[in-house]
Amino acid sequence: MLAVTVLAPLPALAAKYAAIVVDARTGEVLHEENADTLTYPASLTKMMTLYLTFDALDEGRLRLDQALPVSAWAEAQSPTKLGLRAGKTLRVEQAILGLVTKSANDASVVLAEALGGSEAKFAEMMTRKARELGMRNTVFRNSNGLPNMQQVTTARDFSILSRAMLSDHSRYYPYFSRRAFVYGGRSLNNHNRLMSRYEGMDGIKTGYTVASGFNLAASAVRDGRRLVAVVLGGKSAAARDARMEAILDKAFDKPSRGSEAPVVARAGDEDAPRVTAKGKPPAKAETIAQLASTVSTPAAVRPPARARDEDAESSKADGAKADGSKWGVQIGAFSTREASNRALTQATKQAPFLLRAAKPAVTPVKANGSTVYRARMVGLDERTARKVCSELTRNGHRCVTVSPNEKL
Repeated sequence: MLAVTVLAPLPALAAKYAAIVVDARTGEVLHEENADTLTYPASLTKMMTLYLTFDALDEGRLRLDQALPVSAWAEAQSPTKLGLRAGKTLRVEQAILGLVTKSANDASVVLAEALGGSEAKFAEMMTRKARELGMRNTVFRNSNGLPNMQQVTTARDFSILSRAMLSDHSRYYPYFSRRAFVYGGRSLNNHNRLMSRYEGMDGIKTGYTVASGFNLAASAVRDGRRLVAVVLGGKSAAARDARMEAILDKAFDKPSRGSEAPVVARAGDEDAPRVTAKGKPPAKAETIAQLASTVSTPAAVRPPARARDEDAESSKADGAKADGSKWGVQIGAFSTREASNRALTQATKQAPFLLRAAKPAVTPVKANGSTVYRARMVGLDERTARKVCSELTRNGHRCVTVSPNEKL
């Protein structure tokens, strides 16, 4: 049994505002308020459930296409949920997507029981992992964040988990960018609405219970700099989101003190030394097209006009120049047209503001006696194309610029 020392029994905690912003590369704290105050994680809990799921995938204890049994306990979970039925099965990848979009409590229990034998034993695994990562003030009692007065955390601890997710599981992090997925004939939308309006935001997780207030752990990248931020105890979803925008904007305006090794694996940088939160190099980045080959990806949401990227806007004014819109970027070459389309959709989600005016182009090319499908985004100026590749490689995608001298 895991010994837990932070608990007595705890009296019920009132929801209290807390926040922190941290530079994802250096760990520098750029903003904090009540960052070590104990409160309830609510559905942010599912981030640890997913972290351990990704561990199991890397170690071969789970497969994305593996069908997991649904128990009566999983079916009995309170909403929000997928509506699973005992005796049926759920694929691992469906469970992952159910957690990151719908915040499905029943899918969370399916993963917990598969990995821990029971949800209670899995919660012990979660707390043990929290200690390994340096989350000193967090205790987990269930896999999904449903109310339990002994399940507590702090804003600082969840900033640690957010950074660990980026460093240790960068290959899976793009799942958090999914704005929707289809299950049972229904399209389930991601609860993090800031992804469609805050420039550079691409995850991570929302949470709410009456006791916790409105919570959000988020990550955003601008000009190659990635920040993670946590807001706990918001009075409403709108107030929480507005506060998240404000503290991120303020933090992005602060200069970075250093440039330690990136916490997101960069394709093409295999020889660069990197240390992750686990103390070992991260797994080599793979395209999400390979990871999510069995799940359809929705079209990227067009960002609002008010958040346009200045460099992309200036490139429009130069459209009449010789190289104005003749550049492109290549994301990769894939064995099927469908895989190329998925890769382009995912790339668009990672750099929506830079790529909003670009056009996808999937072209069959003969190579070594077989056909591959080249995935490119075209219609860019040189400066934007180079910025796109810079941002995509920082997020684990392979990307090369394509000049007007090359055939688009």
